[in-house]
Amino acid sequence: MQLTFLDWGIIIVYLVFSGWIALRYSKKAGASLTDYFLSGRELPWWIAGTTMVATTFAADTPLTVTELVAQHGIAGNWLWWNMLLGGMFTVFFYARLWRRAGIMTDVEFVELRYSGKPAAFLRGFRALYLGIFMNVIIMGWVNLAMVKILTVLFPEVTFLGVRSISFMGLTFSAALLWVGVIMVLVAIYSGMAGLWGVSITDVFQFTIAMTGSVLLAIYALNSPEVGGISGLREKLPQWVFRMVPAMGESSGSIGIFKLSLLSFIAYLGVQWWASWYPGAEPGGGGYIAQRMMSAKDERHSLFATLWFNVAHYALRPWPWILVALSSLVMFPELSAAQKGEGFVMVMVNVLPAGILGLLIAAFLAAYMSTISTQLNWGTSYIIHDFYQRYFQPGADEKTLVHWSRITTGLVMALSLIVTSRLDRISDAWIFILECSAGIGLVLMLRWFWWRINAWSEITAMVAPFFIYPWVKAHTEFPVSLFYIVLWSTFWWVVVTFLTRPTEQHQLLKFYRRIHPGGRGWRPIADQAPDVSPDRGYGPLFAAWILGSILVYTILFAIGHLLMGNTTTGLILLLLSGGMVWGISRLISVMDWSLE
Repeated sequence: MQLTFLDWGIIIVYLVFSGWIALRYSKKAGASLTDYFLSGRELPWWIAGTTMVATTFAADTPLTVTELVAQHGIAGNWLWWNMLLGGMFTVFFYARLWRRAGIMTDVEFVELRYSGKPAAFLRGFRALYLGIFMNVIIMGWVNLAMVKILTVLFPEVTFLGVRSISFMGLTFSAALLWVGVIMVLVAIYSGMAGLWGVSITDVFQFTIAMTGSVLLAIYALNSPEVGGISGLREKLPQWVFRMVPAMGESSGSIGIFKLSLLSFIAYLGVQWWASWYPGAEPGGGGYIAQRMMSAKDERHSLFATLWFNVAHYALRPWPWILVALSSLVMFPELSAAQKGEGFVMVMVNVLPAGILGLLIAAFLAAYMSTISTQLNWGTSYIIHDFYQRYFQPGADEKTLVHWSRITTGLVMALSLIVTSRLDRISDAWIFILECSAGIGLVLMLRWFWWRINAWSEITAMVAPFFIYPWVKAHTEFPVSLFYIVLWSTFWWVVVTFLTRPTEQHQLLKFYRRIHPGGRGWRPIADQAPDVSPDRGYGPLFAAWILGSILVYTILFAIGHLLMGNTTTGLILLLLSGGMVWGISRLISVMDWSLE
């Protein structure tokens, strides 16, 4: 494929403008560690929420959606749409608490909530486990998706005249080496700009990525091969357009997305609260918690997370789905392993000069927004929760920022090595969901039950690895979640009651800062009668239900309108309006006295 001068011009303008934003905010980011990692806690809700969405819009997501639609139709997206339940739970139960905590990272929460040597060990362990181990796996699969994109766009790509380079037993393809170059650029602007620059760049990059996706969907639908929505309906079987999975005996059938009863329960009844997954952590965490803690106040934190869930689950998927459906018409001969690449092949097939450059810039934007956040987020753990906590507690702010920038580069290099060892993105996803199964309940309950201690969390983190080999030998995902969750839950509950609770003074300190309500803190609340605990959990549960219905009704309304089912779409939009009214009424009576 040959790019025109106009295509290259658009790509270069995009890269230059992203770099300019980094330079613009580099001085502000270097003022302190809080400015570098939390934007001085001054992000308005629309920026904080949009940067959450931009981070989850990685280079791999459109390809994955295309693969799901090719295998199971539109309903295949329930593999990730189910996570909305956990996201909306975070909106109403945890967003305000994260902002109220006044900490820099969600790992620092460990020593706010727990005490003694177990808490100190857990903080360091989580800092390295999440900041290095999990983080480089996540960046590895994002890099791998970008490698696949470049390989489809430029089949004969070389790097300095060679197709691959071998180093210390590792082989780096030319496409991966170019991804490394892009990653260096991301590391530079992420290292300079801190979270302020990353957030502003994310808003710009998300705008580019969504504009490009919408334009691609329009060009794909209007292509002669497709012939619009009516053409899709004529040329594809009707099961492809189902938005709700059918229940059946087989969980792996091609065609209508059929789930066994156990698989259905695993997705909608277990996965969303039991497993840690980036961007969908039970109770919030990772870069989602980072954005919540960066918001101006508790109100901005809640609305940022609400906007993220609406945009992430309801607004963003449809351009990808339309392109995925178009790819089935244009390239029916693609094998199952190649289906995801159909998205990029549609780009090459239908886009004119200039628009193609914009779409390549859109993929770069999706990739760079995710990598920049992962680098900033992971580095915050390594520097703040490990290096500063254990080795340099008295280090000045500028020194810590300096080491943060160096660490950003080292994490980047490690992720490229991991990428060279990965073959399939989905394997990495499933590994993370399974090896973290069982930790979710601890992450949620630690805010609302005083008896949870550091040993509870440590046990829940390591228990899955003891049963993981046996489970993988006897069952498959998602049914494997039942075994791992039951195993992990049994052991962390046993360990909780066999070990000493967190020291009273630490529990009182936490209670006075967070003032959680409910019966789970009654023994501690009795010792602090001057503290007014949170109330109104009934309305919060109602808001959670209404919020979940809101997002699903908007999602289905857009889908029905796009597919020509106007009456159904308008009814669903009207229903979603009622949900908005109900949520606004519930939010208006919430207690905001601690803002």
